[in-house]
Amino acid sequence: MLRRGATLAAAGVLLLAAPAPGWADDVRGGQQQVIKTLALTKAWRVTKGAGVTVAVLDSGVDPRHRDLVGSVRVGRDFTRGANPPGTTPSRLHGTYMASLIAGHGHGPDGKRGIIGVAPAADVLSVRVILEDEEPGFREFNTAERFENVVARGIRYAVDEGADVINMSISKELATREERAAIRYAISKGVVLVAAAGNEGDRQIDGSLAPYSYPAAFPGVVSVGATDRRLLRATFSNSNSSVLVAAPGVDIMGAGPGDEYWVGRGTSQATALVSGIAALIKAKYPGMSPPFVARALAASATDRPPGGYDTATGFGVVNAAKALSAAARLAGHTETAKGEQVQDPDQPLAGGRSGPIKVITRDDRRVTAFTADAAAAAGGGLASLAVIFVMVRRVRREQGEQDA
Repeated sequence: MLRRGATLAAAGVLLLAAPAPGWADDVRGGQQQVIKTLALTKAWRVTKGAGVTVAVLDSGVDPRHRDLVGSVRVGRDFTRGANPPGTTPSRLHGTYMASLIAGHGHGPDGKRGIIGVAPAADVLSVRVILEDEEPGFREFNTAERFENVVARGIRYAVDEGADVINMSISKELATREERAAIRYAISKGVVLVAAAGNEGDRQIDGSLAPYSYPAAFPGVVSVGATDRRLLRATFSNSNSSVLVAAPGVDIMGAGPGDEYWVGRGTSQATALVSGIAALIKAKYPGMSPPFVARALAASATDRPPGGYDTATGFGVVNAAKALSAAARLAGHTETAKGEQVQDPDQPLAGGRSGPIKVITRDDRRVTAFTADAAAAAGGGLASLAVIFVMVRRVRREQGEQDA
């Protein structure tokens, strides 16, 4: 049996509600606040991400969704053998994240459906989790052979040519294999972006939220979520691993079968930041991961007093400003080096590698793995799909014809 929390841990509660009338009439309209906050229209004058591959380590991506068709390469399934033979994966969470990163819309001029942050980028789908409604969920979360699927997925994505790896996933404990895989990715120039986690509303007496992995590893861009006021969303983990934040409330996205969803969580915020990282890598393909992280942090808006706090890191990402910051860094030739990491049983420093200011975590270990999550996990796990705090399905757009 695996150690408690050694693999993917619950980060929220997945709730589904009935489709809301009227939403279907304006899916793209539902994205306008995010497009404005991230200054995407201005960023797209510089690049839309062409030539970049973003690996989505998740529950799988539907390559036939009209807003993603032609942009998705289905890679290896590291969960194979957990589900009974013939089971079709639901692929909701992975499709949702992929659409926020590289959705290109559909219809005349691609003006319908979901537009991602880097609409010209390609997606490599790497399945490393099962969603909790899949029949193999318990087998996947208890069988020892699946313990290091995240580490294996990272290495696979790097070897398959990924420039950015999106990990809208969360777990309680780190493993040596994951640390080594992250060092390997950084040494190859691959940018890693991960969710800070959704346990923020469980904080007690102002204490910090638990550290989630892989987000808390040095060298990984850890992303928190903001609400509509660009303040920390109540569910978003607040701790010194957080580098930057992005919108994470009422985020429109695509789902399998040409459906659309709206939800909130650090998963969505992470996908948006991965999209900006893809824009930077498209414009400056040789830029090292620490410099990409530096560009994201240095250009952030809505910066907290003093320039940094554990709620939103260095502030809310801005695609246009990040590209400008990257341009200033582009003359540098330093390359990222994998750094020596601590024993996984010791507290982990929450800073970043490279030129980013190191913010040291509190000495005490902070754990908030709730009893209900543990029970659902069957000994320590829950599907990464529950990185959502809430999602609602959006009715399919009516009367549309594909371009």
